[in-house]
Amino acid sequence: MKRILLLVGTNLAVLLVASIVMSLLGVNTSSMTGLLVFAAIFGFGGAFISLAISKWMAKKTMGCEVITSPRDNTERWLLDTVARQAKQSGIKMPEVAVYQSPEMNAFATGPSKDNALVAVSTGLLYGMNQDEIEGVLAHEVSHVANGDMVTLTLIQGVVNTFVIFAARVVAGIINNVVASNDEEGEGLGMFAYMAVVFVLDMLLGILASIIVAYFSRVREFKADAGAARLAGKNKMIAALERLRQGPESGAMPAQMAAFGINGKRSMAEMLMSHPPLEKRIAALKAS
Repeated sequence: MKRILLLVGTNLAVLLVASIVMSLLGVNTSSMTGLLVFAAIFGFGGAFISLAISKWMAKKTMGCEVITSPRDNTERWLLDTVARQAKQSGIKMPEVAVYQSPEMNAFATGPSKDNALVAVSTGLLYGMNQDEIEGVLAHEVSHVANGDMVTLTLIQGVVNTFVIFAARVVAGIINNVVASNDEEGEGLGMFAYMAVVFVLDMLLGILASIIVAYFSRVREFKADAGAARLAGKNKMIAALERLRQGPESGAMPAQMAAFGINGKRSMAEMLMSHPPLEKRIAALKAS
């Protein structure tokens, strides 16, 4: 329930901000230029607002407990390892957190390289040995150092804009065709037009998801390579091998899942945010 309320609240905030901006700009969505501006405001606005509040969302939705004062040797080692890897990568020390989950997973999020969060599950922290955890941490720190959060936000903004713009252009064309064949020339009508836009948003959204998932998989290979440099190839391979032996990862909000170590499988690889573990292991062994 908490996740749903946060998601609804975020979307309402996006709509409010976009509406205010559009009113101030005097945007007329009846023109193609106005429609494109409308699409860009909503497309990029939602993506960047999500990025800006990503750390806060992660802490709330995943129940992350940020480590400020280590409570035991394990947490102290966790902080020291992330600090060392962050220094090697030339970035500011991220916040480090632990969240309660029996599944072995971790993720990185945050609006910038120097304002990030690296979080690990209790299942990973107490289910892996230190070499394997070091490989996972290096993977997440590499995501941060590579600027993957901003990169995928920009990609998401572009595809969001395309979906919003294209759906309404195609719906407009359909409306004009119907109007030209209608004796009264009324077209689809408001309800039918909105229904067509909704269906097109859904269909084009699937295409957009495939595009974003492709770039996410590319970034995963790069983060694996970065982890091999930071922690050593053998530690990264050991971590992936350990993940392959365990159960698939459970539900995680999309923005965090994209930068997790263990991605949720899909029936179609095109929709997977992560490449199959077998391919990631093979790529590391071949490097």
